[in-house]
Amino acid sequence: MLFRKKIDPRCAYCVKGTRISDREVACVKCGVVAAEHHCSAFRYDPLKRVPPRPVKLHTGDLKQEDFDL
Repeated sequence: MLFRKKIDPRCAYCVKGTRISDREVACVKCGVVAAEHHCSAFRYDPLKRVPPRPVKLHTGDLKQEDFDL
């Protein structure tokens, strides 16, 4: 969930951080750090968090018999 109360702190979605690349964040307090890094100044910004993509349904193995009662 995007707006849950207890969130794992990461610089990738902190108010004080700006993404440089997929793996690096420019933090106002700590400088350039890894996206998984966090510090005591962490403040959550829900607009920066990108949720994981949903899993695709593999329908290639299904047959008509799978849907019969």
